[in-house]
Amino acid sequence: MDEVFRALADPSRRRLLDSLNARNGQTLRELCSGLEMTRQSVSKHLAVLEAADLVTTVWRGREKLHYLNAMPINAIADRWMNQYDRRRAGALADLKTALEDDHVSDFVYTTYIHTTPERLWQALTEPAFTERYWGIALESDWKVGSTVTWRMNGATIEDPEQVVLESDPPRRLAYTWHSFTPEFAKAMEQDAEAVARAAEEPRSRVTFDIEPRGRMVKLTVVHGGFGPGSDIRKSIGEGWPELLSSLKTLLETGEPLPA
Repeated sequence: MDEVFRALADPSRRRLLDSLNARNGQTLRELCSGLEMTRQSVSKHLAVLEAADLVTTVWRGREKLHYLNAMPINAIADRWMNQYDRRRAGALADLKTALEDDHVSDFVYTTYIHTTPERLWQALTEPAFTERYWGIALESDWKVGSTVTWRMNGATIEDPEQVVLESDPPRRLAYTWHSFTPEFAKAMEQDAEAVARAAEEPRSRVTFDIEPRGRMVKLTVVHGGFGPGSDIRKSIGEGWPELLSSLKTLLETGEPLPA
């Protein structure tokens, strides 16, 4: 938390976060073009933000993309706003809200898990694992182009467009998000009209990047491809943090978070 406060203390670093909040997934060149700073200065500020886990990076071919990771801001806001009067914590609340402004931004979340890349890959791809921390059995052979079937609460969600996009075990996995069907609405006890609206949105995609870090593994989840004003973006922004916390707890303790 000290590193987060130190990183946020510099106005130039806050401008970089503002830039990523406005458009996530920028290269160094793109970030430099929008700010009156040299490439070297931007690189140094980004290194500080990465050390504080406020920025996470993902390689796409030869390009290194930078994403805003709001998890540390959420942790600060939750801790301090739970202890002090909300009006006195107004500045933190405003910052938290700004960083969660998500009407078109990709969702990005980075966490560190005491496990191995192979074990984490199992947890992301084997139905017995996903059902324990997610409540959903994901079934696929996890080859590029293969379909991904979702089974939850007695319902089966299948669609030819629910497919594996990338598969490089145990380093990288990407697939399209599920279809919003009447069966999904019934299984999740969600409003049928809201699910119908979600079905009209562009199909999003989720990517998992797995990097070994000594005895730990760095997991970066990027969920993107949303349309303006996306209801799905708001929904997954609430769901992924809890889900990934349960995944981490399962791998580190043998038990997921309580339902």
